[in-house]
Amino acid sequence: MAVETYLMWVGEIEKEGRAEQLAVEDPATGEIFAHCHAASAEDVDEAIRYADAVFKSGVWSKAPRHTRADTLERVAELLTKNLPRLIELEVRQTGRAIREMKAQVPTLVKWFKYYASLIRTEERSVLPTIGKLHNWIDRVPLGVVAQITPFNHPMLIAVKKIAPALAAGNSVVLKPSELTPLTSLELGKLLKEAGVPDGVFNVLPGDGMITGKALVSHRLIKKVDVTGGTPAGRAIGAIVGGNLAHYTAELGGKAPLIVFDKANVDAAVNGIAFGSFIASGQTCVAATRIIVQNAILKDVLGKLKNKAESIERRMGSPKNPESMMGPLISAKQLVNVRMLVDDAVKSGVEIISGGKRLSGMSLLDGTDFSKGYFYPPTILADGPRTKIVDTRIWREEAFGPVIVVVGFDTEEEALELANDSEFGLGAAIWTQDLSQAYRVSEAIEAGICWVNTHHRNDPSSPWGGIKSSGVGSENGIDAYHAYTTTKSTIINYASVEETFASDDWFREGTGEVRYG
Repeated sequence: MAVETYLMWVGEIEKEGRAEQLAVEDPATGEIFAHCHAASAEDVDEAIRYADAVFKSGVWSKAPRHTRADTLERVAELLTKNLPRLIELEVRQTGRAIREMKAQVPTLVKWFKYYASLIRTEERSVLPTIGKLHNWIDRVPLGVVAQITPFNHPMLIAVKKIAPALAAGNSVVLKPSELTPLTSLELGKLLKEAGVPDGVFNVLPGDGMITGKALVSHRLIKKVDVTGGTPAGRAIGAIVGGNLAHYTAELGGKAPLIVFDKANVDAAVNGIAFGSFIASGQTCVAATRIIVQNAILKDVLGKLKNKAESIERRMGSPKNPESMMGPLISAKQLVNVRMLVDDAVKSGVEIISGGKRLSGMSLLDGTDFSKGYFYPPTILADGPRTKIVDTRIWREEAFGPVIVVVGFDTEEEALELANDSEFGLGAAIWTQDLSQAYRVSEAIEAGICWVNTHHRNDPSSPWGGIKSSGVGSENGIDAYHAYTTTKSTIINYASVEETFASDDWFREGTGEVRYG
């Protein structure tokens, strides 16, 4: 099969990049199926300057809000029409099972429709300023904004950032993951077709050290919005702070999932499997620390083992609609997962299921696992002499289909275990006791907390973490506001006589004058 070459998307055209090209790999086969042009520091500078000139022209930044809303709605329509080919490409570059992508990608239209509706209906505040003054607040766009997206949900995470940024009137420069840049480039073509003006949306593939660094450190960038690992988020934040630019970061996670004895065990096991193994465990909110009340621990472990083994039996080609789970994204990611699991096993924890790279032939469709980066659903628990909470994998993010299970007796103990992490992005609770759900959800240290479900995501619902899991949030009105700044306008409507009576500061003689 011929290897296709993709170009950057700058302004309104596909353009060659001056950095070393990226090789895009199919994680299921190890095959290089595409090459992608990458942006050098010079390419980044030129793209940003062009986007800044377009922003200052006002063709988008000062366009009527209904014009922007109409355009976003056309984007949603075009996205819907192009779903089949976008899903196919997303599966190829990520290795995600096609059944997952067929469920996820069609939901992306909701973000464009939500932010179109938001700017159509947005009201501006009139403040109760003292005196005969009319004071209102407008929200105005920031300028050129940089967006950096990861490999695990290339289109979803890009759209979550693009929609509010464009709704607000900004110009966007997007750097997708060097592992999965292709669908982001296709978005550029769709946005142009929908009527987004030339230069308002740009896609610059490349690696972090060259393209990413040049992008986030550029003095014309007014905001950086990144989804990625915590170390990278800290490094980018330091650069952004030096430029006094705005910053949003959705970073790492080690989500706890608490199962109380008042939960429906079968529903909880289904919830754990989804929260832990969707996207092969490669999500920041993956339920990786499963905290189960001791009274039901044996039952949960048994049913969870059956579920994991059922998934493993039905792993195969990501293109197969019957395949339950795809490979990890790369050889490097596979090594990271294997190292953490092997370290835990050597320390004496028990393997309930999985624990080794898949290397034979798929029972489902004959896929040769040894050619890709397949790792089975893996469950680890306390060993005879080793507590899982004393291992690295209790604290470090594996970013793979690996969970650790620990027991508890009391609510207080469950909360102590749940909050025993530097991360605070997602968390979940399973219980049929409403009072318990309120108590525990209130006490869990996380930006998102689900009860009797997991990984729910809606354009209106804030998505962000605390502690080492990030700064700010995506989704909702907050994300739109984060892509704007406030402009306060104050009009004095007092008569001339009233104005002279109170505002003639340097008149002859004495008398009261206003201040503020």
